[in-house]
Parts: sequence; structure tokens; C-alpha cells
Amino acid sequence: MANTLEIKKLSATSVSAADICRVLDEANISFVAVGNHCWAEAFPYLPTMEVRMAHNGKQLLINYRVTEECVRAVAPHDDGNVWEDSCCELFLSPVADGTYYNLECNAAGTLLIGFGAKREGRERAPQAVLDKIDRWSSMGRTPFDDIAGERTWQLCLAVPVEAYYQHSLPSFDGLKVKGNVYKCGDKLPHPHFLSFFPIHLPKPDFHRPDFFGSVEFE
Repeated sequence: MANTLEIKKLSATSVSAADICRVLDEANISFVAVGNHCWAEAFPYLPTMEVRMAHNGKQLLINYRVTEECVRAVAPHDDGNVWEDSCCELFLSPVADGTYYNLECNAAGTLLIGFGAKREGRERAPQAVLDKIDRWSSMGRTPFDDIAGERTWQLCLAVPVEAYYQHSLPSFDGLKVKGNVYKCGDKLPHPHFLSFFPIHLPKPDFHRPDFFGSVEFE
């Protein structure tokens, strides 16, 4: 099991979300499994999730790939309950000050970002910040109800350094930080919870930075 999530630096600049798959393919960036089946006894269904990431200093380029039995993206707009849908999440503490950001996006590219030190009292990013994140989904960008039948879908996000809006980060270069990657779907026919770094708790809770692992940007 990986102890560190490594994010390579690429020379490509101003990458759009629609180009991320191609750019990462050309750079030979491999997918890694988000394979910790959290709370498996209570939530036995296990979809497949993989992620690959790179950065160019100013943008974090994220490509999620998911295979699951039902895909859902009901949240009608940004800052909605995207975790109830087929949802991919990156939690990151870019500065060692006790705070972290939760960047959560459903299969239609509908997004929320929260900021704070713990689950309670989190601040939601304003729409002006969310609009800076370019998104592409193989399922399209229009909300949709449950689509049954196993399928594989992909989601790409081009996240500028400004998305971490409560910190004045000059770039992603050389950051050694803490974080985790998750997959959930709280209102899918078979709810599930996956993580990259394991979480040792009796019941579902992704908002636990004490279980974040090392994330290193080249």
C-alpha cells in the first residue's frame, strides 16, 4: 500500500479539463487505485476507483476513473449535496496550519469546496472560486438521475492554485502536504466509501485529517 501520493510536474501550461486525459497519457502518468474499502461490513458494495494527477505549477490536473453499477448526478448546481451522488473527492491541507480543503465533484462535474479545520463550521467557497475550476466528464455536464447498469466513467478537473483561496500559494511546486482521495455515493442504491489512505474509525467520516497521508508535488 502506498505511503505517499506523488504528483509529477509537467511542462504543459494552461491545460483545459477536456485535454487532461490526453496530456496525462502523453506524459505516461499512471492511474493508482483508490482501494481502501472503508466500513466494508456495513457497506459491502465495492466499485472500482482510480486516480492520476499531475501539476504544472499553476494547475493541479486530476483524472478520476470509476467503474460502478449505478451512476448518479442529481445535484442541480454547484455547492449542492454532491456527496449523495457518484462523487470523487480530494481533501488537501496545502499549509500546515490545521486547516484543509474538501474538493468534491460528482459525475456531471458539479462541484463544492469547503474550508476549515474540522467537519463542523466549514466555510463554502464562493461561486467565483468554483468557476475557476475547469471540468470535463465522460457523462456530460447536465445533472441526471440514477443510470443503472455497470459502466466506467471518467472525470477531469483543472484546479488552479487560486482555488485554495484562503492561502496565497505561489504555486504547487515542491509542496509536501497532507491529504486523501475518496469515492462515495451516499444516496446510490448501494452506498459505499473508498479512500486512498486508510481510515480507522467505526463509522463513516472523511473529515478526519488525522488520517491524511503524505502528498508530494514534484
